[in-house]
Amino acid sequence: MSTTSLFLTAAGVGLAIAAPVGPMGMLCIRRTLTGGPRAGLAIGFGIATGDAVYGLIAALGLVGISQFMLAYDRPLHLLAGLFLLYLGVRTLLQKSPVDAANGNGESSNGGTGQLAQIGRAGALRAYASSLLLTLTNPQTVIMFAALFTTLAPRGAFSSSIALTTVGGVFCGSIAWWCFLVTVVSFARHAIGSKLRVAIDKAVGLTLAAFGIVEIRRAL
Repeated sequence: MSTTSLFLTAAGVGLAIAAPVGPMGMLCIRRTLTGGPRAGLAIGFGIATGDAVYGLIAALGLVGISQFMLAYDRPLHLLAGLFLLYLGVRTLLQKSPVDAANGNGESSNGGTGQLAQIGRAGALRAYASSLLLTLTNPQTVIMFAALFTTLAPRGAFSSSIALTTVGGVFCGSIAWWCFLVTVVSFARHAIGSKLRVAIDKAVGLTLAAFGIVEIRRAL
C-alpha cells in the first residue's frame, strides 16, 4: 500500500471513528451553539489530539504506557463519568446564555448577543477539557493497535508508516469536527431562543446519562 493510499485509508477510519454522535459530539454541538465556531473547533481539536496521542502510543509500541493506562481502566472511566455528569448537571442548572443576553439588554439578532464567540482563553479551556476527557478512554489504544495490525498484517509497520497512519486518522477526525461545527454554526443563527434552550437541556440530560453509564462501567 502506497503512502497516499495508507493516509487516505487512515483518514477514512478517523472519520468513521469521529462521526457517531456520542458524548463528545453532544458537547461539541452545545459549545458551538453557546460559544460559536471557535468553541466547537476547540472541542474537536482536543478530541482529535487525544486520539492522536493514543494512536502514537499504539503505533510506536510504547507497551509500558499502554499497560499502565489499561491497568487503571476503571479509575479513568470513573473520572470520565464524573466529568460528564458534572458537565450535564451544570448545563441543566445554569441560566440560558440567551436569557442572560436579553437580561443585559443585548439585542437578540437570532440569539447571538453574548453567544457570538468565546475568547482565546475560553477556547484553550475547551480544548484542554476535551483532550482530558478523550484521554480518560485508554481502550482507544486497543482500537488503534487493531487498526495498525489490519493495515500492516505482515508486521512491516515502520515508524514512518505509523506516523502516516496516525496523521491520517487525525486529519479524518478533524474533517468531521469541522463539518459538524460548520453545520451547527449555520443552524445556530436560525434557531430561536426557545429551541436553543430545549437543545441545551437535551444535551445536558444526554451528557449526564453518558456520565452515569461511565460510572457504572467503573464500579
